[in-house]
Amino acid sequence: MRVKVTIDRQGLKKLSDTAARVLEMSADACLTEIVSGGTIPFDYGTMQNVQTFADTSEAREGKFSIVTQAPQAERLYFHPEYNFQTVNNANAGAGWFDDFIKSGRVKDIIAAMYNKLRGKNW
Repeated sequence: MRVKVTIDRQGLKKLSDTAARVLEMSADACLTEIVSGGTIPFDYGTMQNVQTFADTSEAREGKFSIVTQAPQAERLYFHPEYNFQTVNNANAGAGWFDDFIKSGRVKDIIAAMYNKLRGKNW
């Protein structure tokens, strides 16, 4: 008995493109969720609104990062003993990504985005 297998390369590329697009959209949704949670220390808003972004350069490999490039970010992130002002962001404090990651909301957002976009023609 012989079996002939034909691989639809265009179909595979479309699936790969769609997966990368969903991951990019998920990264943006995660960033929006983090910002709306009001956990990032906020004085003038530059660190949160300008220097924090979704890096989707590795979306084709199934990876994305939420990056904060502010020079003070590392110092603030790892020092919960600081007295963070909460005028602009009520939940501001150190480790602003930790709860978001540990709670599983990242996975929930990716799954929700996938389900929302599943079946759409790209």
